[in-house]
Amino acid sequence: MRMILIGPPGAGKGTQAARLVDKLQIPHISSGDMLRAAVKEGTKLGLEADGYMKAGKLVPDDVVIGMILERIAKPDAAGGFMLDGFPRTIPQAEALEGAMAKAGVTIDRVLLIEVPDELLVERGVGRRNDPLTGKIYHLKFDPPPSQDVAERLVHRKDDTAEAITERLKYYGSWTSPLIPFYDAKGVLRRVDGVGTPDEVTARITTALAS
Repeated sequence: MRMILIGPPGAGKGTQAARLVDKLQIPHISSGDMLRAAVKEGTKLGLEADGYMKAGKLVPDDVVIGMILERIAKPDAAGGFMLDGFPRTIPQAEALEGAMAKAGVTIDRVLLIEVPDELLVERGVGRRNDPLTGKIYHLKFDPPPSQDVAERLVHRKDDTAEAITERLKYYGSWTSPLIPFYDAKGVLRRVDGVGTPDEVTARITTALAS
């Protein structure tokens, strides 16, 4: 299964990606993690990307796509992969599709996790991070187990209603046009992201098999 995972910030993509990687036995290729790994390994494209990042510039799409092609050519991606964080725009999707076609690779599924904006805001505002363990809690949906833990939790500055709403606007203007783009190709599968992680995973399993 070669797939792309998309959805708004806070939709639960990270949770579901971890489950899918285990279930399907395919690598989760996050664009951010991939960039950092390429820089650390000192690959040609990694060094090129590092130059852009050190100069405070965005890494060009063709460099990112080159890294993706390098990554999916590795043995662990022979049975498929899950791409997350790229593409984010129609031009990126078109460029990625063209590059993959030349490499003889096609995308089997594009999985869209959908959650209403008001719930995304609620999820984000209530999120708290434990600096000691790294675990993320939610004051309503997954509260800390004790008062001691609760007292040390940190509320990230970008988990305010205003900041989350701004991220959702960016998603709506840039990334949501990917939905009709992939829908027209017959590979898009929509999944309701409201509910427990187990419920969402069950819906994803059904959607991917359809």
